[in-house]
Amino acid sequence: MAEFILEAEAGRPSGSSSARRLRHDGRIPAVVYGPGVDPIPVSVAARELRAALSTDAGLNAVLSLQVDGKKFLTMARELQRHPVRGSVTHVDFQVVDPNREVTAEVTITLIGEALELHRADGVLEQQMFSLTIKSRPADIPAHLEVDISDLVIGAAVRVSDIALPANVITEVDPESIVAAGQPPRVQAAEEGEGAEGEAAEGEAAAGEAGGAGDASADAGGESGGES
Repeated sequence: MAEFILEAEAGRPSGSSSARRLRHDGRIPAVVYGPGVDPIPVSVAARELRAALSTDAGLNAVLSLQVDGKKFLTMARELQRHPVRGSVTHVDFQVVDPNREVTAEVTITLIGEALELHRADGVLEQQMFSLTIKSRPADIPAHLEVDISDLVIGAAVRVSDIALPANVITEVDPESIVAAGQPPRVQAAEEGEGAEGEAAEGEAAAGEAGGAGDASADAGGESGGES
């Protein structure tokens, strides 16, 4: 994965009013931190940040942050966004070691066409949209592909079916389901209604049996009283 160079200005003033002025001027308040690095308050151009995080790598992009002539290899780890507009209001850049593993969330992309599932009017249900992986920063894949071509009703594609690139591992349970073939929604609804109907009939039968038992007991009590 290629590095994206991003210029940062150090020495930004602290405080919410100063942060608002920065954002008004098209810059985003940020902080650089990591092992052996004291937190450095910086700011970056909003447009450049958007460009850096809009590549295929997304938030997993490796950013070469230039601060006062120093170079820090970083990743954008925590983005704060405006609650309405969704624009970035603050970002944390974590310094990473190119030779050490980092943890990242990688998007899962389904490929292929589940023809047998479609012919049976089945429903494709994706249950996992990203996978937590570990690798060196440069080895983080842009996305992970999962082939669903052989998916049929009642079958599933699991984490163990994902072909991880070299030097990439995951600690997620290999039996975790990524995508599953479900029966047609109408059939599933009918089966659910049928089960509810059977349960209701069972309850009704139990109630009638209980009522009959109570009636017998009342009858026995009245007979005993008359004698």
